[in-house]
Amino acid sequence: MSELPTIVLVHGFWGGAAHWSKVIVELTRLGHTGLHAVELPLTSLANDVERTTKMIAQQKGPVLLVGHSYGGAVISQAGSHPQVAGLVYIAAFAPDAGESPGDITQEHLPEAAPNLEPDSDGYLWIKADKFHESFCQDLSADEALVMTVTQKAPLASTFGDTVSSPAWKNRPSWYQLSSADRMIAPANQQRMAARMNPRKVVTLDCSHASLASRAGEVSALIDEAARSL
Repeated sequence: MSELPTIVLVHGFWGGAAHWSKVIVELTRLGHTGLHAVELPLTSLANDVERTTKMIAQQKGPVLLVGHSYGGAVISQAGSHPQVAGLVYIAAFAPDAGESPGDITQEHLPEAAPNLEPDSDGYLWIKADKFHESFCQDLSADEALVMTVTQKAPLASTFGDTVSSPAWKNRPSWYQLSSADRMIAPANQQRMAARMNPRKVVTLDCSHASLASRAGEVSALIDEAARSL
């Protein structure tokens, strides 16, 4: 059997690389040793793509990019790198050319949209007392508390940054849809998944934080994608 591709995990808004902790453990159990999780600055799509591209370039051989939430916009742009062999979207944005996460959000506003608030420096936060119900309603109170306290707010302007050349148009892709998502409306996820013509769509009855609440199923999809490349 040929060697498995390196898996590069790309987090989204309101979290960091550690949001992948359960998936990292699961994928390791499944035999994946080439695993990396990018820590994004969340200051602009260009900066986040640059950070991801640098990590891709440090790997030997093919890379499978996995993006959660806004990380889907990052992998859509960074995925054109010649080493990228495939893309996996986990409850993620998959913008088309000239489209931003903000544009997509406006089509069907998510349930938790009123629970976002900017601070005086231009960063956008999920209100602390609303984080559990907004982002990860299917996690325990303790897990939600840690996510709330460690949430990594993006610069609000990042929502408006557009993808120029989406890699899902010329790379094999997979999509996990969260049907109880309160951060990216499920209707938006369905539309994005359908237009990319993915090899597989897995729908889970879970929150936006599927990478934590349904790590087994999420990891199984990533593993299937990696072994098919």
